[in-house]
Amino acid sequence: MAIFALTDQQETLWRVAIALGFAVVLAVAALLTILVLLVRTIERRVDQIKATLVRTAENTANTKLITTTGGGVDLILAEGLEHHLFLGRVLDKVRS
Repeated sequence: MAIFALTDQQETLWRVAIALGFAVVLAVAALLTILVLLVRTIERRVDQIKATLVRTAENTANTKLITTTGGGVDLILAEGLEHHLFLGRVLDKVRS
């Protein structure tokens, strides 16, 4: 049976290696924690965007009425123009 004895230098190197390994493990744990927090934030914001898109779809569900409304606005503008032209002729402000 062989017993291996470490020199002082070898023992120091092992201690440094163990300390560095522990530091790496801590750094990885910290980075993974940051990653998890960022993923949670991203998921929360994606849910907010999804909710906004659903509300947008609900708000624009009746866009087929835009044509009807536009036609009504055109009729009102045409009527207003007729009144303007009539009053302009009557008051001699608009010449045709």
